[in-house]
Amino acid sequence: MTNPEEGPTLQLGPDGPQIWPMGIGTRFWGYGDEEADLNRRAAFDVALAAGVTLFDTAEIYAFGKSERLLGSFMQDHGSSAVIMTKYAPFPWRFGRKGIVTALRRSLERLGLKQVHLYMIHWPYTLTSIETLVEGLADAVDAGLTKAVGVSNFNPSQMQRAHDFLAARGIPLATNQVAFSLLKRDPETNGLLDLCRQLNVTLVAYGPLATGLLTGKYTPEHPSSGFLGLRNRKSDMIRLQPLIRLMREIGEGHGGKTVGQVALNWTIAKGALPIPGAKNARQAEDNIGALGWSLTDEEVAGLDAAAQID
Repeated sequence: MTNPEEGPTLQLGPDGPQIWPMGIGTRFWGYGDEEADLNRRAAFDVALAAGVTLFDTAEIYAFGKSERLLGSFMQDHGSSAVIMTKYAPFPWRFGRKGIVTALRRSLERLGLKQVHLYMIHWPYTLTSIETLVEGLADAVDAGLTKAVGVSNFNPSQMQRAHDFLAARGIPLATNQVAFSLLKRDPETNGLLDLCRQLNVTLVAYGPLATGLLTGKYTPEHPSSGFLGLRNRKSDMIRLQPLIRLMREIGEGHGGKTVGQVALNWTIAKGALPIPGAKNARQAEDNIGALGWSLTDEEVAGLDAAAQID
């Protein structure tokens, strides 16, 4: 397995911890039987052993079980993992006080007194962005989180959140959005540039495009579980030139997989990918994206090949 210590680290936000430039997403932790839970524990152990300490969760993942599992894994392991979790701004949860209350409940499930990062999960609610962000600032003042961020905010929404927090003397650390070779919106709508300008870490969820960027699906054997137009056979055919290029590039870097090339591309763009890992093998595959770098020419070639109509 690749040793990530051979590669550069990334700072989470303007004053957050230094971490390897990858985290583990736990969106699907908590679903399934006891064997599934044991597989998630194995993924947790593999990540920590490799020095990948960042785990992303949320109160709505498996109705809180994702947080509870992560908390039990940390307690059993005695680890000091870097934890990010998120608040769900449902329309019936009005006001800023509910954010602090929700974080206290997340901390109970995690078995922690404080998380490294607390985020608003999405901006679409009857509550204004300013009210939501004020709740984040209150959570910092209460000592419940070291830093705060947002998720699924567009550039103008992120700017508003950043400016309001700045007035409270608190930096905006992250914006977590969908970003991959097949989901390039942060590049085209100015979000990635704005993150660089404001020193906000862009956290990329879905960096493997629900498995489409792992190379395991073909026109003859498409994913039965992927929802979207790219699951159609015609779209899978159009995807194959990109997959072939990724495979060639991976071979040129000592046999890296298609998925590892996809994750390394995300890192090359300055984003922090948080691919999911349901078991030890998937965690090992993800970590193999660390410790090496695509060349500028390879990144440009992937950019061009990913322009799929």
